[in-house]
Amino acid sequence: MTHQESLESYLNGSKKQLDFTWEVKANDRAYHKQFKKRAAFCLTRKKYEDNAIKTAKYNALTFLPLNLYEQFHRLANLYFLFVILLQTVPEISTLPWFTLLLPLSCLLLLRGLRDLIDDIARHRSDWMINNRPCEILVGKSFSWKKWRDICVGDIVCLRKDSFVPADLLLLSSSEPSSLCYVETADIDGETNLKFRQALLATHQELVSEASMAAFDGKVTCEEPNSRMHSFIGTLEWRGEKYSLDTEKILLRGCRIRNTETCYGLVIYAGLDSKIMKNCGKIKMKKTKLDRLMDRLVILIFVMLVVISFCLAFAAGFWAVRFHAEHSYLSALYVGTSPAEQAFFTFWGFMILLSVIIPMSMYITFEFIYMVNSYFIDWDLEMYYPAKDTPAKARSTSLNDQLGQIEYIFSDKTGTLTQNVMTFKKCCINGIIYGTSEWKQKASMSWNPYVDRTAEFHDPALLETVLRNDDPVMREFLRLLALCHTVMVEEKDTGQLVYQAASPDEEALVTAARNLGYVFLSRTQDTITLSELGTERTYSMLAMLDFNSVRKRMSILVRDPEGKIRLYTKGADVVILERLREDGPATAFTQLALDSFAEETLRTLCLASKEVKEEDYAEWSKKHHEASVLLQNRAQELDKVYEEIEQDLQLLGATAIEDKLQDGVPETIQLLKKGNIKVWVLTGDKQETAVNIGFACRLLSDDMKILEEKEICEMLEACWVSNNNLASSGERLCRFQQRSGVLHQGKMALVITGDFLEKVLGTGEKVKRKEGFWARLACCKAQTQPVADSSVEKAFVDLATSCQAVICCRVTPKQKALVVQLVKRHRSAITLAIGDGANDVNMIKTADIGVGISGQEGMQAVQCSDYALAQFRYLQRLLLVHGRWSYLRICKFLRYFFYKTFAGMMVQIWFAFYSGFTAQPLYEGWFLALYNVFYTAYPVLSMGLMEQDVSAEKSLQLPELYKVGQGDELFNYRVFCVTLLHGTVTSLGSFYIALWAFEDRVGSRVVGDYQSFAVTVATSAFLSVIAEIIMDIKFWTVLTFLTIAGSLIFFCLFSFLTQNFPAFREAPTVFRFPDASRNALTDPYILAIVLLCVVVNTIPSLTIRLLRVITGAGTIQDKISARDIRVAESTVELKSHFRRGSLQRRSSYAFSHKEGYAELITRGASLRMKDSRSRGPGNAGSYQSILLPTREGAASSPSVVLREYN
Repeated sequence: MTHQESLESYLNGSKKQLDFTWEVKANDRAYHKQFKKRAAFCLTRKKYEDNAIKTAKYNALTFLPLNLYEQFHRLANLYFLFVILLQTVPEISTLPWFTLLLPLSCLLLLRGLRDLIDDIARHRSDWMINNRPCEILVGKSFSWKKWRDICVGDIVCLRKDSFVPADLLLLSSSEPSSLCYVETADIDGETNLKFRQALLATHQELVSEASMAAFDGKVTCEEPNSRMHSFIGTLEWRGEKYSLDTEKILLRGCRIRNTETCYGLVIYAGLDSKIMKNCGKIKMKKTKLDRLMDRLVILIFVMLVVISFCLAFAAGFWAVRFHAEHSYLSALYVGTSPAEQAFFTFWGFMILLSVIIPMSMYITFEFIYMVNSYFIDWDLEMYYPAKDTPAKARSTSLNDQLGQIEYIFSDKTGTLTQNVMTFKKCCINGIIYGTSEWKQKASMSWNPYVDRTAEFHDPALLETVLRNDDPVMREFLRLLALCHTVMVEEKDTGQLVYQAASPDEEALVTAARNLGYVFLSRTQDTITLSELGTERTYSMLAMLDFNSVRKRMSILVRDPEGKIRLYTKGADVVILERLREDGPATAFTQLALDSFAEETLRTLCLASKEVKEEDYAEWSKKHHEASVLLQNRAQELDKVYEEIEQDLQLLGATAIEDKLQDGVPETIQLLKKGNIKVWVLTGDKQETAVNIGFACRLLSDDMKILEEKEICEMLEACWVSNNNLASSGERLCRFQQRSGVLHQGKMALVITGDFLEKVLGTGEKVKRKEGFWARLACCKAQTQPVADSSVEKAFVDLATSCQAVICCRVTPKQKALVVQLVKRHRSAITLAIGDGANDVNMIKTADIGVGISGQEGMQAVQCSDYALAQFRYLQRLLLVHGRWSYLRICKFLRYFFYKTFAGMMVQIWFAFYSGFTAQPLYEGWFLALYNVFYTAYPVLSMGLMEQDVSAEKSLQLPELYKVGQGDELFNYRVFCVTLLHGTVTSLGSFYIALWAFEDRVGSRVVGDYQSFAVTVATSAFLSVIAEIIMDIKFWTVLTFLTIAGSLIFFCLFSFLTQNFPAFREAPTVFRFPDASRNALTDPYILAIVLLCVVVNTIPSLTIRLLRVITGAGTIQDKISARDIRVAESTVELKSHFRRGSLQRRSSYAFSHKEGYAELITRGASLRMKDSRSRGPGNAGSYQSILLPTREGAASSPSVVLREYN
């Protein structure tokens, strides 16, 4: 196959054929009920879902079987169940059957209740969403129903500020040309509004409830899918076919803004909607320690099988030898052969040694998790008083994993930022205004239109404006008031309310308004300003729209004096190269831009020029010709725009602050010091995301930012070598040397969702067919599975080698894909944090999901494992609670295994002296109570309260967090050391006692089996108590009480279970009458116990002493040395910006969307005086021009503009 054939094969295969089999008929529910689709086991169910969503895992019927199924996926539970089944066989049972059944039942009940509580919360969330009110067309009128009552084919009515309940085809609205403005922050993270427009046919015909009730159109489109930005279909109505695309669709989760009323036909409902297709399934999350414990259970089980087999083998030989040497006792072996004896002994030892995997450990485990979760809930340092929102641990089984996070994937909008744009500074004619030296606001009584909520104030600037003698100043402010797509509402009180499609424009126009240049109103052809109290009306000749390629917008106007002027604002990199000449003001403005960039403010350059009449006439003709082209219209218009946007005069620059959440830069700095990499995944524009990256100190000026071109070159090396990037290191090094800009190897990756689609094949077709993409297609076509895995690994290798990664314009599904890629190829522990519905899939996919609570939408919180009110609380959640939880769980596991091995492995040594008969050494009560009462409380106290350093030290030294990332506190090596330590302790306890109990003579000889068992048990018990006393670092009253309680319980229960009255009542249950009293009152036995404890603690004391001598001391020792060197602030933020650098970083960012200028110039949004009623949401009485606004949840004013007759 040739390369060309491979390329065509791949591209044809990648263009997945869409199945246009989804048919929706308006106002006809019966039509949709006839369609069925295949389900499991050849069953069928209805094809069209209702609008009720279900995110809960269980219901009343499925809870018990599903929860038990999930719980028995834990290998430990299967092991305990297996041992319980063995205990029911009398021939091999060495312990009562209920000794394991009751603890296992308690464990399953505890975990089941926890899962039930979590699922009840999900049911409650589903109920709240499904019961939201909405208006549905029933018969010939709209009635209030619930969201769950909506069906495919229904027509619904939506009001301003309401959420869209399903994926709808927009039929009409109360706005001109049936425009509808939506906020999609919950879907793609963008705060600027988008417009949707209904078909002309439905706009003109569906003007009343009666006409909508008679509407019987039929939509044929693609099957439900997760492609948020794609929709293809047709509407058949009255014998005509109309093409449908995404611009006519309102997606579930959008919010209606600045549109009084709109009407839509339900296309996809409930779980078929695009946002729900992107949500992903609820996954059962297990921590890294959980998975390690499963493997250790297998390891211990294999070890027990081997040990039991060896002991059973020895029991068979013992039986043969014993029968030969003591034939007079042959009656003991009647009916059993040595092989049968060995077989039964094997299972007897399996039951006897099963306590080495203590079930009480898992019960205590759950209790520790639960209490540590309460510590998170109760932490006042993570309480947000402004919204009365505490932190909340919604999952109680993931706390230790908070101490092992390696990658954080964060949303931007609403998570890192506040969605508030503030005009902070400006540079006019080379002079910077808006410095922080002015503490008191100047009087603004002269300006009746002033917006008193604005933060910008500079008396020097105000004085210059009021003098009105600086032409550059006038042009600067005039540009701010003219060059925009903002609309204005005039309230009854005469107050003006600006409504903008982007927050940037609102901030700029408001700044001009406060400085006396007030935007009053606009029509299709005019803009009226109040300039220092004088009304002036400008004729709008052309509006040159913004787009992401041009990075600028312009307006051509004729002023009242008849002069034609062009006003342009845009990125510095495009404005500065279009200037007529570089003067002193240009140099000073560039220095100002440097300063603004250093402060991570969003900048725009402003320029203007006067246009001669003859030049305008010639240009206008070209503009008209380009605007009526049927092909390549956009490209030709850009060329025409380029012609006139030359020879500009620089006026100055603006600096807008995109406000971050409090403490975001400091938090990211701390996390980076803790070796945690932060990736930002956002649906917003690249420029905006990069600017925020610098603002929150994720990016710095000494970083080399890799974009698509450089990434393709690096990945191409992978394809050329047909290997991953590791084998292409030479090519990568050559690239880095050729770039010549890297400083200390710092790199950052900035990619878009389109790039992810191309390089990773996320489901969309490959658009570019040349260069690297063609070679990539060929390789994929030839070796698809290997190629996919190789390019994914190459990309992940490159991305994870960078200090920061920013993914822009990504869909919810792509966010989850990026998280999944890092988990798959890096085996790293990941955390995702977000606040909107577009973050749900990412939150579910990550090992830890964190939702920002207190926001309008709570979808992210409902699907999260932890809820925080602010991003800054993440540092305490991870560096304090996460690290402490990991430390506590690891020390708990280490000590629990140690005490279990130390106390229970003596059963193995005893077997060598009991004829390998699986006879227990200890009494049954000691076996039952050893892990439940005698030794459980000190280790429980350690798991709850242990700290190596204080919370303050944890935040001051985030480097301590690396211990958890490296699994240093509990791993296979630590387990083996613990096993060895416990084995040595059990050997000491058993053989010292055995040596002391050798045959002796005397009147007070104690040498019986029961006394020997008590001596070994007491020695083992006191040895493990001494070990935990040495191991605890953080002593509290609870610690003292638990240790004292363990000693008291041991004495108390020994007395209760070993007294003669109990023995007389139940001799088979209480088989050690007065054994402890007889043994432990003998000074000789006490000396033996003391000797055992001393010998058993010597190894631990020796190791601790060697650590101090060799300098490999504890964390506290290292902190003491570090404190001497640390004098400056832990989170001091220093800028790496280099003034005068040859490569100045542009801090341009402008969150505007292409298309609004066309709405103004063609009058699509102009309301005529004969506006018609649109049913329940009549808004036709307004005479205004309306454009999308960025309105808050609390205020959503109507849009009424001045009349022009």
